[in-house]
Amino acid sequence: MRFAPVLHSEWLKIRTVRALPGALLALFATTTAFSAIAGISSTSDPEFDPLFTALSGAAPGQIAAISFGAMAVSAEYHNGAVRLSLAAVPQRGRWFAAKATAVAVPALVVSLLTAPVALLVARAGLGRAASGLSAAEQVRGVVGCALYLTLMALLAAGLATVLRSGVATLSVLIPFVLVVSFVIGDSAGTVVDFLPDRAGQIVLHETYDGTLGPWSGLGVTALWTAGALLAGVWSLRRRDA
Repeated sequence: MRFAPVLHSEWLKIRTVRALPGALLALFATTTAFSAIAGISSTSDPEFDPLFTALSGAAPGQIAAISFGAMAVSAEYHNGAVRLSLAAVPQRGRWFAAKATAVAVPALVVSLLTAPVALLVARAGLGRAASGLSAAEQVRGVVGCALYLTLMALLAAGLATVLRSGVATLSVLIPFVLVVSFVIGDSAGTVVDFLPDRAGQIVLHETYDGTLGPWSGLGVTALWTAGALLAGVWSLRRRDA
């Protein structure tokens, strides 16, 4: 079977599973709301970063992105639906590529809509505090934010293929990004800079220090995501449906 009809069938699944559009809506609402709150409640801290403050809603918003990616895959394992999918598309690699594309495209589109809206509403609250941001910095932050959220959705999709469970995937990734990176990670030295969430979020900062820059940080996140997707392909090919 050619790739286009496989992709079309996977896109229909994304549209018809109620929880998936809901997760994308939550991605938009959560990111925008938390960025707006951050803009209103910003302080005169000397280390204040107006770009990161304006896009800080991406931190809670990534939970919705992770949920979207995990549920898009785990829905296949409910009631053995994956067997029907693989019976229709025996080329498992092609089916998984279509699934990953069906996750990536709507996640990217929604993220590209979400990031500038979050920036605008936060800037309204920041007022003059955000006046020093250049157009290039804001474009970099918006594009980087959208790419980061998309990569996190794909990371979850790859891990969900290995674990075959949305609950298990969320139980691993959400504590990882909320606890390991932000609590335990602070005492881990430069190693924490190479964790997928910390590395990817460098692009949200106006100024940055350390080993990685905005795009190299996103590159590290992309490597984590590629590793998860490759593990998903390996698991799909090696294990019974």
